[in-house]
This record gives sequence, C-alpha cells and structure tokens, in this order.
Amino acid sequence: MTSAHPRVLAALGQALSLELTAVQQYLTHASLLEVWGDQSSSDRFRRETVEEMQHSERIVKRMIALGVAPSASQLRPVATATDLPGLLELNNLLEDQLIVHYAEAARFCRLIGDSTHAEFFQELLEEEQLHSGDIARWLSELRPHLQSQVRARF
Repeated sequence: MTSAHPRVLAALGQALSLELTAVQQYLTHASLLEVWGDQSSSDRFRRETVEEMQHSERIVKRMIALGVAPSASQLRPVATATDLPGLLELNNLLEDQLIVHYAEAARFCRLIGDSTHAEFFQELLEEEQLHSGDIARWLSELRPHLQSQVRARF
C-alpha cells in the first residue's frame, strides 16, 4: 500500500465521480437513441460507455491500491437533449470537464513530485482528449447534413 497526498486522493475521488457520471450519461443517451430508431449511434454511445467504465475501473483499482475505499459521491444528473447533435454537445461538455480535471490533477502531481500519479492522470487526460476529438468530428460530420435539412425547410 502506497501513500498519496490528500489532494491526489481527492482528485481520484472526483475523477471517479466524473467517469461514472459519463457512464450514466452515455448509457442513457444510447437508450434514447435506440428509442429514436438510431441504432448505429446508440451502438457508438454504448462503446463510449464501456470506455468510460474502463476508466472508472482503473481509478477504483488505483484507490484500492492506495488503501482508500472508492466513493463516487458526486454523480451529476444526466443531461439530455432532443436530438443527436444536442446529445453530442452535452457529452462534449462532460468530456471538457474531465479534460480540465485530469490536466489540473496531472499538473498538481508534477508540482509535488508525484510522477506516478502525474503519469496516471496524464494517460487519462490523453484518452479523454481523444474522446473529445471523436465527438467534435462526429458533430462536424453531422453539421452539413443538418444545414441541408434547414435549407430544405425554407
């Protein structure tokens, strides 16, 4: 069992809360999309759910290794929208929160000389940046289609 700075432990707990919030939100969005008849997007959200669950598992294992009981006591309510672009925008906001959190946690760990946790948070940061980029690309792919729908209405 290794020790960690109390702020690092707090960062792990907050990370777990954010990751499990993402799991809950992506799973809800996958279910909404399925109801809306968009199975392809639903399947994509389910894959994102699995990735966020894997992040959660890594955090739980890290907390257990530090002798800390994992607790995600700050789950946020699921945010929903009425269409796929709205769901993607909400998920991008959540990814942005994860990115900011991991960047700050990695920075703090480097500041106190905790390279082990700095690397841990940096890896999560990079994976969330990839997720955010995927969402941004998906949104940009949808935008031309959405603009043509708007033009067709007029």
